[in-house]
Amino acid sequence: MARSVSNRPVNLLRVVSLLTTLALSVGCTRPARPSTATLPDGEQGLVATIERVVDGDTVRLNLAGSGTESARLLGIDTPESVKPDSPVECYGPEASTHTADLLPPGTQVLIQRDREARDRYGRLLVYLWRQEDGLFVNRALLLDGYASVLSISPNTTRRAELAAAERHARQRGVGLWGACEDPGGR
Repeated sequence: MARSVSNRPVNLLRVVSLLTTLALSVGCTRPARPSTATLPDGEQGLVATIERVVDGDTVRLNLAGSGTESARLLGIDTPESVKPDSPVECYGPEASTHTADLLPPGTQVLIQRDREARDRYGRLLVYLWRQEDGLFVNRALLLDGYASVLSISPNTTRRAELAAAERHARQRGVGLWGACEDPGGR
């Protein structure tokens, strides 16, 4: 048994317990994992916070415990507004502004991946819902005419739902479908 300087026995278990409590109280814990929540369709999504909108289909997310990530909205394509060495496309600024209006900084969102986690630029590939009201943002951008469908295998889980939203916007002639000469040929 270990002895203290005063020759009194020291309870080793008590010392270990005291040191563990002290370590936990000063922050020697594992970093937090991103939390999950249930999406409107009953599936699970990761909780994140919007840091900022980059353009109509790209956002910066803060994932609790994992830092910030650039994320590309799956299944859609908005006209370009900030792509280097590319002209601003018809309805690009409007799409960026609309996405920023839907997702101001600090907005809590739920994200869900498909089969591939990242694109060739290292961005997360996500379907995204506003947590407060369950708005499926990818679909909303299509319905309001700010995006067209972009389906790239193997990330096609929600292809039919997104294509139906684009068809509805085209039929109504809203957004880019009424403002741009050849929105499908961008």
